[in-house]
Amino acid sequence: MPELYAVPPDKVNEEYENPHTVDRVPAGKLPHLWGQSLYILSALLAEGFLAPGEIDPLNRRFSTAFKPDVVVQVTVLAESNEIKKLLRHHGINVQSVTDINPIRVQPARILSHLYAKLGHNKHMKLSGRPYRHIGVLGTSKLYVIRNQIFTFTPQFTDQHHFYLALDNRMVVEMLRTELAYLTSCWRMTGRPILTFPITNTMLINDGSDIDPAILATIRKLGDGYFGGARVKLSKLSDFLTTSFYTNLSFLDPDCDGKLFDDLNEGYSSPESGYELEDYTDFGDKESQDELDQYIQSMLQSTALKSHLPPISKASGSPHVFSAAHSTREILSIMAKAKGLEIPSVSMSLPTKVLSTHRKSLNLVDSPHPVKDKQELEAVLHLPKDDHGDLDCEKLVGQLKECSSLHDQADILYILYLIKGLDWETRLSGQCGINVHCLLSELYSKAGLNQEWGLIRYISGILRKRVEVLAEACTDLLSHQKQLTVGLPPEPREKTITAPLPPEQLIQLIYEASGEDISIAVLTQEIMVYLAMYVRSQPSLFAEMLRLRIGLIIQVMATELARSLNCSGEEASESLMNLSPFDMKNLLHHILSGKEFGVERSMRPLDSSSSSPAISIHEVGHTGATKTERSGITRLKSEMKQFFYGGHSTSSSMHSSRSMRCSSPSSPTSTSSLTGSGGHTISWGDRQGQWLRRRRLDGAINRVPVGFYPKVWKILQKCHGLSIDGYVLPSSTTREMTACEIKFAVHVESVLNHVPQPEYRQLLVEAILVLTVLSEIEVNSIGGIIHVDRIVHIANELFLQEQKSLGATDSFLERDLATGICYFLYDSAPSGAYGTMTYLTKAVASYLQEFLPSTGCLMQ
Repeated sequence: MPELYAVPPDKVNEEYENPHTVDRVPAGKLPHLWGQSLYILSALLAEGFLAPGEIDPLNRRFSTAFKPDVVVQVTVLAESNEIKKLLRHHGINVQSVTDINPIRVQPARILSHLYAKLGHNKHMKLSGRPYRHIGVLGTSKLYVIRNQIFTFTPQFTDQHHFYLALDNRMVVEMLRTELAYLTSCWRMTGRPILTFPITNTMLINDGSDIDPAILATIRKLGDGYFGGARVKLSKLSDFLTTSFYTNLSFLDPDCDGKLFDDLNEGYSSPESGYELEDYTDFGDKESQDELDQYIQSMLQSTALKSHLPPISKASGSPHVFSAAHSTREILSIMAKAKGLEIPSVSMSLPTKVLSTHRKSLNLVDSPHPVKDKQELEAVLHLPKDDHGDLDCEKLVGQLKECSSLHDQADILYILYLIKGLDWETRLSGQCGINVHCLLSELYSKAGLNQEWGLIRYISGILRKRVEVLAEACTDLLSHQKQLTVGLPPEPREKTITAPLPPEQLIQLIYEASGEDISIAVLTQEIMVYLAMYVRSQPSLFAEMLRLRIGLIIQVMATELARSLNCSGEEASESLMNLSPFDMKNLLHHILSGKEFGVERSMRPLDSSSSSPAISIHEVGHTGATKTERSGITRLKSEMKQFFYGGHSTSSSMHSSRSMRCSSPSSPTSTSSLTGSGGHTISWGDRQGQWLRRRRLDGAINRVPVGFYPKVWKILQKCHGLSIDGYVLPSSTTREMTACEIKFAVHVESVLNHVPQPEYRQLLVEAILVLTVLSEIEVNSIGGIIHVDRIVHIANELFLQEQKSLGATDSFLERDLATGICYFLYDSAPSGAYGTMTYLTKAVASYLQEFLPSTGCLMQ
């Protein structure tokens, strides 16, 4: 095949006179490799030696063809016959796992382990395919392995990886997201099949019934539509002829070598964190297939092994587990615990050892100084040996007799600090029980009791990570959203501008969090929620270029402190104790910009959870929630006091938690605002909507529409803009265009040096006033324009005018960090006393010599 066919040079005129009459001759490269290859492939296709699917495995040839809507096949399987009976009691007939034999059901992590055997060869020293988590596209197929049909449950239902699957309402949200993803991204022949398991964790606390959220979801699936996706709910056997099959032939027994010959050597997987036990304990080698033994060993490695004493559900004041600890505190505990001179007569571990010694996470107020040695010695009464050192064996002995979940957490936390995760506890005289194993068991118990603050902290200790963290980061970056992790300012705040491998991403998050493990875990959680929203509701991220996750977490805690009228430590504790579903709901309200209210509701005394019950409601036009407008709030509170109050007595701590406190974002209710320095300002009936609005917009970096092109225009008329000591030079307009994303990133990087979000928004408003000058026929408006100076001039004008109207000094209190009046932060942009009015006066005063002289006076 030649590269081309051309008209001979001596016959060009003849071709012009009579087009398409001259014979072409071969020209160019001969043979042309690309053309020759295409000819050979075409000949093979024409003669039937190749099928179209063999040269197009991704089925791109069908991309332009009409495709009917994807129908997702959903089959619900009960984990046990007891759950099957509970579902039948509600009129829902499903099969159990044992009913679908010979089809086998396994979790998605088993499929990841099996794929890790692809390309593995011990003799050739080939390690095989790297261990990767399988997404919903991979688990929506039926697999044929050694002539057996396997179906795998989705990754989001696996509770061994991350704690999101422990919240049933969050499982429903992830199911809705994954179904929508399957509908839009499924390209295989046949229909996708999703196996949804109903496990014991999907029961209510006493195990007598199915969780209402799960029941409502199953009924909704039966209607044929769920979350905008078409679904068909039926038995697994009904889908065998319409599903897509994948044959894992590399696992066949006739392959060279023995695939699973390394079982005795142990296997380390990312989610287990320790080597597997010998599989001979799990079954008879002779009676089990090699594949069955391998799968059984994988399941047993993550099975819950009970070593700790059972948890008692006695009523009383629950011990609050502090949610975060800094590196300095950890080092302080390790030093003090080994050096305290306390007699060893007191062998009991106080229930408030850690809650008193470990300072709770405070994302709102300024940090308090660390206690000195005398205060620590007075609090930390730990058992000691004859040499005066901490007696860890006695702590382990107390662990055997401890029946409180939080007391067990306290003891294991001390052992983790002093001895580390790999220390052998020899609990009950058994070997192989280290601190890591006991913390993993405690993590499972905390999940059953819905102790979210404890769950998040243990997740940080065990270095658990979201299986889709790297994918979530990539989703946000692909929507042109940069990420920052860690609390501002830089260099503590790290910026992510390109996709990173999971290990490197986790390392960056922990470095930015300053080894504050609760913040590191919560950062992963928030990143996953942001990715879910950017896929389903991209309009929420309009005019946002950089998402500062650390600042978003800080603002979430501030919102709770404002709405619940509590201290920074209490708000931070409440934030850490929110369920994943409530955390995602709170994030959505912050991103949407709508007014919302937070209510601390009452929890029954017999509840196994000590986490505060908090509900989030959208606020209507009247500034109150629907229940408040209808007067139901007080009635519900009285009913709960009647039903729960007469049956048992509670301590003052529990009664204070049980009181219903509602303070939604409405102009008619009283609020207290918390400033950057931790001061609380009570303004009577003022709710502080504009301070809150500026704080939220500054945290999520939301700017007005067309903001960056306007900044580009104003830079053409000055030498640069100075923001918090950092200069944005006018030379950038010669290097970048007005609509270039690189220019927007450059402007954003300068603005992000401002740690206070509300002050950042005032600077944005001041720049917006400056951009009006770009439309005036003025060649230049000076050299370097100090935007901070303009904001402070506006603040002084505001203070002078308010004092002339009779405002007191206490009313005009300033933020210690910026010197700006809190009342100015809470002023609306428009109006006679709005921020734009004072900023316009400040700009006119600052640039008076460059403005055209029209004879008008500044009012």
